[in-house]
Amino acid sequence: MRMKKLKAKKGRVENMLKEFKKFALRGNMIDLAVGIIIGGAFTGLVNSLVNDIIMPVLNIFTKNINFANLFIALDGVKYEDLEAAKAANAATINYGAFISGVINFLIMAFVVFLLVKWINKLKKPEPVAAPSTKKCAYCLSDININATRCPHCTSEVEA
Repeated sequence: MRMKKLKAKKGRVENMLKEFKKFALRGNMIDLAVGIIIGGAFTGLVNSLVNDIIMPVLNIFTKNINFANLFIALDGVKYEDLEAAKAANAATINYGAFISGVINFLIMAFVVFLLVKWINKLKKPEPVAAPSTKKCAYCLSDININATRCPHCTSEVEA
């Protein structure tokens, strides 16, 4: 009795592994994995663009405002910077970090927009395929473009 249960479990496990293999090796699953990997690399690239190129230029116009030090301490005490507030275990609302995140998002969205626009320019438009069917003048059915008689109503059709 116990052997039958073990064989049944083994069969179910093998079936599940076969299903998983079929699922994991489908083309769109591999495409998704490649997309995630490229997305991670792209995120690093865009973060570098934002932090190393765009933010220094933006700091010229904002007079070197450090967004990370824009916060409100909820205990009412005025702290010199965020590190001092954290050292005092004060609860803070870090609106500067939020502003920085919004700026990063807007810049990243704009860079993605430019990248997609550039990629779309590189793509060549696919040629329009010649029609392979025409409408029967009598029954309005779709028929082969080379047909001389409609297979639906048997009317003679102009070539």
